[in-house]
Amino acid sequence: MIELAIRGTRLYTPDGPRAGAVLIENGTIAAIVNLDEVPNGVNVKDVGDLAVIPALVDGHVHVNEPGRTEWEGYLTATRAAAAGGVGTIVDMPLNCSPATTTRRALKAKLDAVKGKLTVDVAFWGGVVPGNLEELRPLAEDGVVGFKCFLTHSGLDEFPNVERADLEAAMPLIASLGLPLIVHAELDPCGEGGADPREFASYLASRPGEMEVRAIRLMIELCRKTRCRTHIVHLSSADALPDIEKAKAEGLPFTVETCPHYLTFAADGIPAGATQFKCAPPIRSEENRELLWQGLGRGAIDFVVSDHSPCAPELKKFEAGDFMAAWGGIAGLQFTLPATWTGAKRRGFRLENVVRWTAERTADFTGLKTKGRLEKGRDADVVIFDDAALFDVEQNGVLHRHKVTAYGGLRLQGAVTAAYQRGAMIYDGREFPAGRRGRPLLNRSETWTSPA
Repeated sequence: MIELAIRGTRLYTPDGPRAGAVLIENGTIAAIVNLDEVPNGVNVKDVGDLAVIPALVDGHVHVNEPGRTEWEGYLTATRAAAAGGVGTIVDMPLNCSPATTTRRALKAKLDAVKGKLTVDVAFWGGVVPGNLEELRPLAEDGVVGFKCFLTHSGLDEFPNVERADLEAAMPLIASLGLPLIVHAELDPCGEGGADPREFASYLASRPGEMEVRAIRLMIELCRKTRCRTHIVHLSSADALPDIEKAKAEGLPFTVETCPHYLTFAADGIPAGATQFKCAPPIRSEENRELLWQGLGRGAIDFVVSDHSPCAPELKKFEAGDFMAAWGGIAGLQFTLPATWTGAKRRGFRLENVVRWTAERTADFTGLKTKGRLEKGRDADVVIFDDAALFDVEQNGVLHRHKVTAYGGLRLQGAVTAAYQRGAMIYDGREFPAGRRGRPLLNRSETWTSPA
């Protein structure tokens, strides 16, 4: 029996926007039908001309629980996700403690999520020196894939790998059918500027050449091992020619970028504004536009938040010291409106944003029940007012801490409602359905093996 019909003039299906209704039964999409085909007696939510889109799948989120829940936790992260139109997050293997580099640590994660999830959560495992024997057990227990760093992660408990570590791990990961996702910066760093309060000083310490060199190494190893290789949070457009050559060669090589690289530019970051510090860093306005172009032509595959919050004191606001501050931008709640704001200004359509933030991210992680408005998928549905303008104010930030680079920005596009498996989890202000989220493990019918 159909329990709910969400009806409107703009449903963003894989075939493009259309008028119609999403029919929901037992938490899944039973059908997409024409406006006049809604069965009699069904509860109808008519949203008029508002956009009806699939909930986002954010494949790059640092929740930090267990161990650093004072930075962020599942309660606050998943509520913020719901308010931002995100229906599934994939949690990174750091900055939690213990890091998710062992079977035991993954068990600690699964214990930590109980009773706290507003949206669904899947998990990345980690590759660090010495944990090769843990990779298969982590895969058996259901991680999406594996994350590594080529430079210091910022935390000694998640050390970076060297080439020899990758040459041992990548054939195994390839045999498991999972991706390796890579923080792609190679030392040595550049020399920072003289004044640590100036963003330019920090930017000089992490030049784009660090990313270019790292990406060339990963292309070489991808070619050698045929391991699915993915570059996280691309910030330097200088790497795009190498990426496009790898794709043209047919290598299983993919790339993401983040809303902060598509929104901000280094020249506009004020002195001491350490909420903008991340690694790799935000770069020039010209570089930002080249990233948009790369996204538009498919050189960059999709957009994720890289939500990486910390306790406010770690941002060193009093000193305004970019060199000493923790690097990470809190933005999970604002991925959809920030990406749409920038995309619309550059002539892209909402269906492009849906593709970058929901469809392709679901495909990449193998989540076959997420990311699309189509029959058989989970009824994770977002009602999005893509014309609404709003200012990001502290009292509206639902992350654990109010510190965000998006503070004070005027964005376009507001989530007016979000549904998780057919139940309204966010109504524009409150969370009426409570905590309906589930942990998702890559060992069930929820998953498929991506090509």
